[in-house]
Amino acid sequence: MKQKRVPQRMCVGCLEMKPKKELIRIVRTPDGEVVLDATGKKPGRGVYLCVNKDCLAKALKGNKLEKGLHQSLSEELLQRLKVGLGYENPSKN
Repeated sequence: MKQKRVPQRMCVGCLEMKPKKELIRIVRTPDGEVVLDATGKKPGRGVYLCVNKDCLAKALKGNKLEKGLHQSLSEELLQRLKVGLGYENPSKN
């Protein structure tokens, strides 16, 4: 019996290919809203990130999220993404 192929995606931070289920998808919906996609099936343009602070830092430093999503990201949106990804505590102010 043939083994099922595991879908591979590239992290925009570290540029490593990893199984799709190990990565987090950030998607720009057709409405232009940028959200986290827990299911990996929302329609729109998406980019993938490792569950790693260093990968997020590299992606933000090189504007790779903006380039991958084809949309500029506001500071408020970046903060929401960091909190949503669990990289920052929302109660810190």
